[in-house]
Parts: sequence; structure tokens; C-alpha cells
Amino acid sequence: MTETMHEQAAEILRRNDADGWTMAAPTLYPHQWSWDSAIIAVGWAHLDPERAMRELEHLYAAQWDNGKLPHIVFNPDADDPAEFPEAHWWDCSVASGAPPPPIRTSGLCQPPVHASAVLRICRLAERRDGRLSETMRRSLSGAYPRLLAWHRYLASERDPEGSGLVTIYHPWEGLDNSPRWDAALDRLTVGTVPAYRRRDLQAVDDPAERPSEQEYRRYLWLVELLKRARYDDGEIQRSHPFLIKDVFFSAIFVAANEALLELSRHVEAPEDDRREITRWIERGRRALADRWDPELQLCLDYDLRVDRPIRVRTVAGFAPLVAGTDPVHRRALLEQLDSRFFTGHPDLRWPLPPSTSPEDPAFDPRNYWRGPTWPVVNWFIWEALQPAGEHERAARPRDAALEQIQAVGFSEYFEPFTGEPPGAASQSWTAAVALEWLAEGPALSLK
Repeated sequence: MTETMHEQAAEILRRNDADGWTMAAPTLYPHQWSWDSAIIAVGWAHLDPERAMRELEHLYAAQWDNGKLPHIVFNPDADDPAEFPEAHWWDCSVASGAPPPPIRTSGLCQPPVHASAVLRICRLAERRDGRLSETMRRSLSGAYPRLLAWHRYLASERDPEGSGLVTIYHPWEGLDNSPRWDAALDRLTVGTVPAYRRRDLQAVDDPAERPSEQEYRRYLWLVELLKRARYDDGEIQRSHPFLIKDVFFSAIFVAANEALLELSRHVEAPEDDRREITRWIERGRRALADRWDPELQLCLDYDLRVDRPIRVRTVAGFAPLVAGTDPVHRRALLEQLDSRFFTGHPDLRWPLPPSTSPEDPAFDPRNYWRGPTWPVVNWFIWEALQPAGEHERAARPRDAALEQIQAVGFSEYFEPFTGEPPGAASQSWTAAVALEWLAEGPALSLK
């Protein structure tokens, strides 16, 4: 059975391969998404480490002059893709640092999993071959300056206050339609948005699975405002109505900086680089600790426009697990994870954390980040618990997630009570995390 799942996951990556990079899902998501691609690369590393590095090199080729890795690199061969808005809508030519044609990107970014992915790829290559090949060494040497520039962008342009937390400008930079953004979006006064057609609604069986029309107009209005600011971070920080310190994004950044620090030693980077990266790690961990809510026992985002935390129970609240935290907070977070608010809820099909707590008023079991369970979130939790020595505890989400995939398929996400798979099928990053879990040995509950 484990062999069959491995073959199925590998086949999804090969089928979604677009000659050196991987479509997130062929129908709904035919482009290269930034953090999808990093996780997909880890999946490829179990099949071909050199192909895994090429996945990220395709993304680096679209890097902006300021170091930003864009959240989408558009597929020029996509025929009337379901995903909207398309490349022309973003009009990134208004930004001085966007890559020149024929490369077309969005103007946003996504959580920086990339350095963590490169480190994992290198470790898997060494485990397989006993050493890094010359091709892999060259790829690592080429990747390091790209990753350092990307992290410097986040540590400076996305955190001009030096707070240790990354500021996002749009829900699409975080967890899309999460209720974490509802209050900030409700405050928007939406102006004129050019006419558009949402092809995503034709690509799913139930339009209720996707963001509402009201949400979508707000998303597009924020894009219009970013274009008016010419994607200039300084101007955006001054004028943009949606500025949120995203704790989940920031925690991934801390973990990625730890990976980058190790990569800096492999490439014998200057000591100044290592000192700089270490400062980012320390600053990020302190900032996450400051965002702890003792009542909810979760870490909370912070809305800069109203100067207050966002008190919603979502999986983002477990951010300190991803970043690494002290034993007291880790114990509190694991208790919260096991509680009725998340995996201890009695109606769950599998004991996996819903993206929004079923006890939260905004919970919607079929709607994207408002309730469904996501294999990629389970992977982050599994990945975070292992360095803390919580190996048996880490195995629980892995085993349940593999059972879920075995029963239902390699879906983008799952309805938490029935186990149904709304969203995109044959999702590449679901296949990738399955390959990761299967490589660690068969799940305890698989026969």
C-alpha cells in the first residue's frame, strides 16, 4: 500500500511537470506558485534531487531586483486558465524592479519556504548518494545569493520597523480567505474595479467552496491600489489600507532563516551574512512570543492600521511551533491543538486541524481556509515537532494525513467532518508532502 501511494504521488508530480517546473494543479492552478513550488521541490527530491533544484531555479529566474520572489510565475502555455487574475491584470511593468518579458509574474509574495526546501533537498541528496554531486554543489552556490536577497527583502522592506514580523499587503500573501482578514477587508471602501470574469467558479463543483464575490472584489481592489503605488514598498507602507503582521508567514521566515544559516556554512559565506541571519532569527522569535494571547493560548496576527491583534482561532495561531519556541509555549500549543477547538473536536473525520476552528463563528467546513483541513498544514506541524524531540507526537498528524489521502486522494484540502475532497484534485504539493511522509517509514495505521 505504501508503495502504491508513493507511485501515485510520483505520477502526479510527473504529470504536472511543465518542463522544469510544476503546475500546482493542472486545471485550477496551471502556473508556478511560490510556496507551492518550494514544497513541491521537496517532493521531487525524493525522486530526483537535481530536478528538485531546477524547480526552484525556474522561480529564481523571476526574482525581482529588490529580492522579492513573486507569488505567481505565469505559465505562457496555459490555455484560458481557471485562475484569475491573469498576468496582464497585475501590470507589473509599472514597477521598476519587475523582471522583463517574456517572464510574467504577480506583484505579491508568499511565505518563504524556499531556503528550508533547499536544505532538505541537499540532505536527501547526501543521504542517497553519500555526498553532493558537482551539479548539486553548483545549484546550491547559485541558490544561496538568491535566497539571501529574498530574505533581506522580507527583513527590510516587509518589516521596516524591525519588529521581527513580516507585513503582508494582501490576503493572497497569507492564507487567502482566512477569517483572519475579515475585519481589515470589511473596513475597505472599494472603488472602481475593471470588469472581470471568474473562471475559478467553473472549475469547481460547488462555487461555495471559493471566496465570495464580495471578497473577490475587495481582493481585486487591493491589487488596484498596489498597482497605483507601483508596487513600491515604501509607498505601500504609507498608504495601503491592508497592512497586517502575519505570524504564520513570520514563523516560516524564522525557520527559513535557520535553514539559510546552515546553507551559509555550506557555501562558506562571509561571517557578516551569518551574523545578519542570526539577528533575523532572534528578532523573529522574540516578536512571535510578544504576540502570544494567554486567553486563546495561540499566537495572533497584528493589524497595523488599527493597532490591535486579530483574535480569531485558526491554524496560524500555532506559528511558534513552526518557528521553534520554549517548552512552556510548546506545551500550551500542543494542548490547544489537541483540544475541542482543533483536533479534539468530536465530529472530525480524522484528528487533523481544521484551518479555522469549528468553534469559531467564521468556520465554514467547505470554504478554502475557513474550515477545511490541508495536508500542507499537517506537514508544517509534523516538520516543526521533530526538532523539538516530539517524534511520537509528530507521527500522529502524519499517520492521520496519510490515511486521509489514502481514503480520498491527493486533494488540495478536505472537508473536516465528512472527509470529502473539495478544491483541486491531483494537487502537486499534496503529492509532495505524501512523498515526505512515506520516506520516513510507513504510517503506523497503514496496513
